[in-house]
Amino acid sequence: MALNVIDRKLLEAVADLHGTPAGAYNIRKDGAGIERRSTANIEIRTKTDQPGIDVLVKPGTKNESIHIPVLLTQSGLQDLVYNSFEIGEEADVLIVAGCGIHNNGAADSRHDGIHTFIVRKGARLRYVEKHFGDGGGSGLRLLNPKTVITVEEAGSAELELVQIRGVDDTRRDTEATVHQRGTLKIVERLLTHGAQRAESEITITLLGVDSSTQVIARSVAQDTSFQEFRALVNGRERCRGHVECDSIIMDQAQISAAPRLYAGHADAELTHEAAIGKIAGDQLLKLMSLGLTEQQAVDTILTGFLR
Repeated sequence: MALNVIDRKLLEAVADLHGTPAGAYNIRKDGAGIERRSTANIEIRTKTDQPGIDVLVKPGTKNESIHIPVLLTQSGLQDLVYNSFEIGEEADVLIVAGCGIHNNGAADSRHDGIHTFIVRKGARLRYVEKHFGDGGGSGLRLLNPKTVITVEEAGSAELELVQIRGVDDTRRDTEATVHQRGTLKIVERLLTHGAQRAESEITITLLGVDSSTQVIARSVAQDTSFQEFRALVNGRERCRGHVECDSIIMDQAQISAAPRLYAGHADAELTHEAAIGKIAGDQLLKLMSLGLTEQQAVDTILTGFLR
């Protein structure tokens, strides 16, 4: 692949890649695919009716990975992509996605990604999506991901959704349906600074008997940034669900957190907890007593909190 220094920095930030990834991959840059590889068990093909790809994982596939990073380096580019994934029965795979935007110009750069997943019976999916922005231009870096996931009987999915730094405005929408004995875990980690805005809405419907879900959200808001987190767990059968959101607020930032529960069955067990607060003074003092400066102590605490 003909990647420049900026491309490589973005790939490292959003996908931990330092070269060509092992396994199947599809790399998209500035609105077009630039490199792709399928494997014997994983097929990646271009959609025929809209921009994006279909990823098909054969039943029984084990211990394979799929990398699908997106890079935006042209100022003013508006990129929209629809990606669909089918994880075959009893398969077990890792998908690493994410988008990095480098904007050095005055026009806004924007990527909207709509990802649809079907995790078939007994399959297991781990999905990691990271967002990152940089560049010295006055144009904004905008990211609006939407994830729609269906977990079939006895399937398992774990979503790790991360916004690292540098994204000026993001609206994340996650919708999930979990069937009998299926499990879904969502871990969301978010950092905002400057005047950035970030909204996240999660809606999970537990349709099947003994289905379960866990949502863990961690966020840090600095400077004058704004965050809004909304999560709804809808229990329609005997099921278990828990939402936990913790935030650290700093400077003149603002945070809104609204976990919600709906039980439509007498055997639905649903719980939530939410907390917003500042860094504890005793934590800072302890680290500073070990020789760290105040800023080093703050950075250490935030890194540990968002890990």
